[in-house]
Amino acid sequence: MLSRTQARSWGWMAVLALCAALVVALSLKVHAVRSEVLLAERQLIALKRETMLLETEFQTRASQAQLAEWNSVEFGYVAPRARQFLEAERQLASFGQGPLPGAPPPLRLASAEGAGEGTAAPGGPAPMRSPVSGAPVTLAAAETEAGAGAVFAEAFGAFLIEASPIRPARAEPPRAVSPAGAGE
Repeated sequence: MLSRTQARSWGWMAVLALCAALVVALSLKVHAVRSEVLLAERQLIALKRETMLLETEFQTRASQAQLAEWNSVEFGYVAPRARQFLEAERQLASFGQGPLPGAPPPLRLASAEGAGEGTAAPGGPAPMRSPVSGAPVTLAAAETEAGAGAVFAEAFGAFLIEASPIRPARAEPPRAVSPAGAGE
């Protein structure tokens, strides 16, 4: 029923289909082997990291004996005991002591609320005082400070007006119309 050429073409198509199936099977096998190789490489990397961690741990524990010997012989260090730990801040504060005789007074920060304690003049803030002698200090710039601010404000305002791209309108008075031009 089939001619010889048709049988030959069907045969070639079967051979090609078989070759294509073998290529697909082979590529799947190669891909599976590649996945196994990658998994093995990842396990090797994890094992190397674990080995490095264990080597570091071993070296640390081996050097602990050396450190303990140095601490006891050379430096006299000992581990803290349970009685050395504090329970609260009050217990820590109880170890403090008051100022020794002749110690300078503690530093205090200036504040606006402290102005009513009698240290300030009734009309304004207390004058600055020298930390060495305690004498009042006046600065030369403090006397002209109010006038300097006004001069600066005026000069800066003039600068802004001159630098501004917007110019004020100049109003001119209306011109008188001549009688000769009125009749025209």
